[in-house]
Amino acid sequence: MEPDQEINSHPEQHTPRWKKSLRFITALTLIILGGLGMAYTLQAYPEVFRSDITLAKTADIQPQEMLVVDFSQPVIADFYKEKIRVVPETDIEVTWSNNSQRLLVMPKTFWSPETRYQLIIPEGRNRMLGKIVQMTAEFTTIEFPKVTGFKPEKDAKDVIVDIEDPITVNFDKSTKGFFLKFTIDPFSEMTYQNNPEKTEFKLMPTGKFTEGSHYNIKVFAKYAEQSDENYKQIYQSSFNTLPPPPQNWEKDFTLRLEQAKKYTHPKIMIGKYIDINLTSQILTIFLDGKLLDSYMVSTGKRGMETPKGEFQTHNKSPRAWSKAYGLFMPYWMAVAPDGKFGIHELPEWPGGYKEGANHLGTPVSHGCIRLGVGPAQRVYDWADIGTKVVIY
Repeated sequence: MEPDQEINSHPEQHTPRWKKSLRFITALTLIILGGLGMAYTLQAYPEVFRSDITLAKTADIQPQEMLVVDFSQPVIADFYKEKIRVVPETDIEVTWSNNSQRLLVMPKTFWSPETRYQLIIPEGRNRMLGKIVQMTAEFTTIEFPKVTGFKPEKDAKDVIVDIEDPITVNFDKSTKGFFLKFTIDPFSEMTYQNNPEKTEFKLMPTGKFTEGSHYNIKVFAKYAEQSDENYKQIYQSSFNTLPPPPQNWEKDFTLRLEQAKKYTHPKIMIGKYIDINLTSQILTIFLDGKLLDSYMVSTGKRGMETPKGEFQTHNKSPRAWSKAYGLFMPYWMAVAPDGKFGIHELPEWPGGYKEGANHLGTPVSHGCIRLGVGPAQRVYDWADIGTKVVIY
């Protein structure tokens, strides 16, 4: 009898086909997902590490102010070396701070006022090697001071310009750091004074404006560091001066004074008195009815006429100060009891500018009677408090 055939106690385990398919599909899915993840990561990397810029200030940049530019990511500064520029073309100095995340830009000279600039930052790399595309930022510089007030008003008529009523120009801000230029046509040399803040300027011609003439005045400004060709006109105005009054008195002052000495008759026969003729603009002093001397004066202009009547001197001061007009009135003698008007020498500003003698013979004051240098002191020294004054 043949021995029984040996039977294998561990028969081969066959893996079902469906399980093999499942494994293959799972592996393929993982490979595909891994590839998609890597592709997404590569696509998202630049966006995650992208850099933006922010200007700390974009308007009213001062001429020598530093621009502060912040990056959202630290950058590799070497990528930008000598490549950052400004339009309009301006020489700049560039430095980095805050671990190359802050850019500081300074003009080698200055930013021009009233200019719109573009700061152009070329393509570069951040610290994560992310690409930074070229970026542009805009900024604007400060504006020139603007004229907010001008006196006399534009196209004003019958204007008289003198030390109590100068041409006055007011600005919206301080003009410190700027140079101003005032021109007038027909040409006349001008002198001026300004307040400490440099927001108000008072202008006076060094000569006398022609009566009955049309004048144009222009205001120019430039930044102090700019050359003269950079002056920019910022204002223009015009006015007409007062026409000469009709009169029979001599226009030549020497002849007019001789007329006064010949034809002025005393109105008070006892003691001292001061005679003021508004028509001839002449002051004459009398003692006991005798004419001692005559002087040219300037009395109140139209609308602010010197009052007529009989008065007397109430007080005297060798150098009175006018709070109303911010000037000195040498050899002051009050004629009105309240001191609203009086006799004094040509006034002067604290800075030293003195009203010109060219206004003598013309009514331009605010009511006072102005005398020239020399005559004012002689009349002041001669008159007493209580001396009669007759104005007609």
